[in-house]
Amino acid sequence: MKVAVIMGSISDMPIMQEAIDILKAFEIEIEVDIVSAHRTPEKLFDFSQNAHTRGISVVIAGAGGAAHLPGMVASMSPLPVIGVPIKSSNSIDGWDSVLSILQMPGGVPVATVALNGSKNAGILAAQIIGSHNKSILEKVIKYKTGLKEAVIIASESLQK
Repeated sequence: MKVAVIMGSISDMPIMQEAIDILKAFEIEIEVDIVSAHRTPEKLFDFSQNAHTRGISVVIAGAGGAAHLPGMVASMSPLPVIGVPIKSSNSIDGWDSVLSILQMPGGVPVATVALNGSKNAGILAAQIIGSHNKSILEKVIKYKTGLKEAVIIASESLQK
């Protein structure tokens, strides 16, 4: 089971690093690449049409501005695609990216996380893989239990 983390530009890497980090924490194999929907369309086509043949199970695609990358991958791939809208230098406060990824036509779904929310994209990818991989599922359960315990500890510290 492998997750591809792709982005439209190297400038997206600081945001996408959170997805990479959480996937590494779950010990999920990752493939990271830059695939620009507008500057490398041939690479986009090849990636999208062949990712499933290379052992990829889920694609996380981050993009800013017009943010066509997640939707274009979803249009050509049988794999689940998680879109990460990125507030980039050419973005309109990130809304253009959010809407470009969120407003997909019927038949071409893209799961969309919050603006700059690649950590949640990584967690969602782990949950998708965990739905049929017991080892990953147990890691997701442990992670979520840790979140719960952190809130309980913080709450208790306020009561003292």
